[in-house]
Amino acid sequence: MKKKTRDIFFVFIAAIVIFAVTAVAMLFPSGDDGFITEKAFEGDNEIVLTTAQPVKNVPAAEAFTVFEENDPDIQVHPQSVSVDGKKIRLTFSDRLNQSNAHMVKAPELAEGTGPVATEVSRSYWGFLLSILISALLINNYVFTKYLGLCVFMGTSKRKTTATGMGIVFTIVMLLSAVMSWLANRYILVPFHLDFLQVVVFIGLVSLTVQAVDTILRKVNPILFNAFGVFLVLVIANCIIIAVPLYMASNQYNLIETIMLALGAGGGFLLALYLMSSVRERLELAQIPECFKGLPIAFIVAGQFALAFLGFSGLQIG
Repeated sequence: MKKKTRDIFFVFIAAIVIFAVTAVAMLFPSGDDGFITEKAFEGDNEIVLTTAQPVKNVPAAEAFTVFEENDPDIQVHPQSVSVDGKKIRLTFSDRLNQSNAHMVKAPELAEGTGPVATEVSRSYWGFLLSILISALLINNYVFTKYLGLCVFMGTSKRKTTATGMGIVFTIVMLLSAVMSWLANRYILVPFHLDFLQVVVFIGLVSLTVQAVDTILRKVNPILFNAFGVFLVLVIANCIIIAVPLYMASNQYNLIETIMLALGAGGGFLLALYLMSSVRERLELAQIPECFKGLPIAFIVAGQFALAFLGFSGLQIG
């Protein structure tokens, strides 16, 4: 039983890693055939253009015009322009809305090239990867937002139970997030019933948990008995409800919602596995009587939370 659960855990993690590697490989598309070979956002308020040949004419910042492609009437000029060989860095005073494509227009930058007009957009694969990694590590719902602690503390005593709960939790989260997106996209938003989001999302989560409960009871009774009451508590778990609400507030499409659910579920699975590994070792350690049980568990969880703060500020794409 332990070997089978461990194999499932590693297969699940390997699937996430393979997807991440594939996405990273697609973050570097080929450049344009014209004078501008590469263009990308950098940081919150910079655009970097790479040219085919060194820039000879360096125009003033006012000569550059930048605007969002879907709103050309609102034009902005960079605060400063710096040139380093073939790289042109445009720095703006305000943060750029990188979710929308931007058009950059400039006068002639090299002899015989003519005016420049190019579109700068964030890599969509990079955006999807950032959603996944953000929910998995940077904004881990357990260690950075402190959600789902009831199930987290209750099922992290053994690696077998923790791994099984993490996988079931991810499946429930994925199914409920997809159903919540469908309900929100085709029922709540068109009929202006947004105020019912919490009620509808909880109902869909309950439906999913009940289905998983019934299936697990028949397929793997041992794992079902190991979960005990905590499988029922998944219905009201903060993370399960937080994912659909976050999806709705950010107006994610279906693919983005799936990435968010996989990241949040994978983050919960990772947190459970790490915590259960430590708690199994703590049973053999010499711990003062007053710290045994939940006190030392909360201390360990706090140390994990401090460690996950190291991912703060990480940006992808």
